[in-house]
Amino acid sequence: MKIGLFATFMSPQSTPEMLGDFARRAEDTGIESLWLGEHVVLFDQMEFPYPGSKDGKIPVPEGGGILDTVSTIGFLASCTSTLRFATGITLVPQRNPVYTAKEFSTLDWLTNGRVDLGVGVGWCKEEVINCGYSWEDRGARCDEFLEVIRRLWTDEIASFEGEHFSLKECRMDPKPIQKPHVPMIIGGHSKAGMRRAARFGSGWYGFGVDPALTSKMLSDLDEEFARQGRSRQGFEIIITPPYQVNQEMVEQYAELGVDRLVLHLGNQKPERITQRLSEVSSLVGVA
Repeated sequence: MKIGLFATFMSPQSTPEMLGDFARRAEDTGIESLWLGEHVVLFDQMEFPYPGSKDGKIPVPEGGGILDTVSTIGFLASCTSTLRFATGITLVPQRNPVYTAKEFSTLDWLTNGRVDLGVGVGWCKEEVINCGYSWEDRGARCDEFLEVIRRLWTDEIASFEGEHFSLKECRMDPKPIQKPHVPMIIGGHSKAGMRRAARFGSGWYGFGVDPALTSKMLSDLDEEFARQGRSRQGFEIIITPPYQVNQEMVEQYAELGVDRLVLHLGNQKPERITQRLSEVSSLVGVA
């Protein structure tokens, strides 16, 4: 089982110097991949609270903000040679699918195939609306956008006609280094998320799930694969567990067939990063 780290890098502490140093140290520690969270705008008031904190707000430093994932991955990749990068997740239904396809095919080209596209529909209604899209149909729109992206990555001449998007015949190059295309790792715990994973995914990403919930989610995923007449063979299972993970939990995830365990980095102060990398290094050996 591979061990990765999940982080949402934020200004002002995530300087170029800090990020470059962190990426090199993570690679030297034996960490396999780094997963970055995405939000483009933030809000003081939201209809639905952020599920990852007690107060329902994203913990951003005063005067700071979340760095763009694509730009940050490009920077981090230039500082490393083996570390893999992924989005955890990219908010596909609030993006332009043509630009998204271009960005990630270019990243794949420049990193020599070290990129995964993590996919989700998002929880922040205000963010979706401010990106120019409607909230209620984001799931159906996500499915169409994924098909557009896939065609741009694989078809010499791509086109698509759907309810939410129209793509006239065009060419997109360079194609991704990875074949048939950049892996799409589909996130989400709902039945719709499972359907999307079985249809489009090279893997499924479960966030914040312990071993017991992981077992249930995998049963749901297997049911969806059976409905679609597909096999889960060759399909990756990626899990970000709760923050505190011990050796016993790592072994439990491994027994469930988890392929990648993406641990929280947590606090990004220099002394805390050093401590966390030491903790993760011990778990790399267990995995």
